[in-house]
Amino acid sequence: MRAGGVLFVLTALILPLPATADGSRLDAILQRGVLRVGTTGDYRPFTALDKATGAYSGFDIDLARSLADALGVKVEFEPTSWPNLARDFEAGAFDIAMGGVSVTLERAKKGLFSTPYLREGKTAISRCADAQKFATLEAIDRPGVKVIANPGGTNERFDRGHLHAAEIVVYPDNVTIFDKLAAGDADLMITDASETRFQQKQHPGVLCAIHPDKPFDFAEKAYWMPEDPALKAFVDQWLHLSMENGSFAAIYAKWFE
Repeated sequence: MRAGGVLFVLTALILPLPATADGSRLDAILQRGVLRVGTTGDYRPFTALDKATGAYSGFDIDLARSLADALGVKVEFEPTSWPNLARDFEAGAFDIAMGGVSVTLERAKKGLFSTPYLREGKTAISRCADAQKFATLEAIDRPGVKVIANPGGTNERFDRGHLHAAEIVVYPDNVTIFDKLAAGDADLMITDASETRFQQKQHPGVLCAIHPDKPFDFAEKAYWMPEDPALKAFVDQWLHLSMENGSFAAIYAKWFE
């Protein structure tokens, strides 16, 4: 099914929940009574941190609370950043990473992904007056074109892998990066199609998503966990039931529609 132009990835077959082994991550969460969720807090609408109050909000924040409720535990949000996400993950700083995390092979080497919950890809967003100029990578990758990127994540990696003539401008604050783009400090940004749709709504008539329904590549978002099959099986089953009973769709509508 489709909602807002985004394809939900549903799993037809959910494997039975295996018995947990002694010392599993799932056991530790249940015994602790707390699910520790690693999140960057700077990737709206998936995760956002209000620095004044310390409160998190967003699509994946709501789903993290839903997952904690399903487990019967409390949720604690552990701050991380895109450049440090893998390091914090390997250090055991949290039980699961949530907040618009893209599935990559490098991340898959270090842990397990849940069933993907969102299918999309990279596309461009620019000031609306310039949107027709940047419909293709060939049109973007020209001398004199400035492409702004947040450091350390899949956006910067995509830019450096595909752009050779354009100037890549790395800007460290993912919260205000679209304001810089709107102000004319760069010509465009290449990011996930879901984010371009959201930021277009936040900057109506100023920023325009460029063909978000036909992104430059294929990508999926999922939840990233340590190699504990019991925890993955539980998360997959919770996600499957959430999609079937309408709770996932209700949270999606809150943030994307």
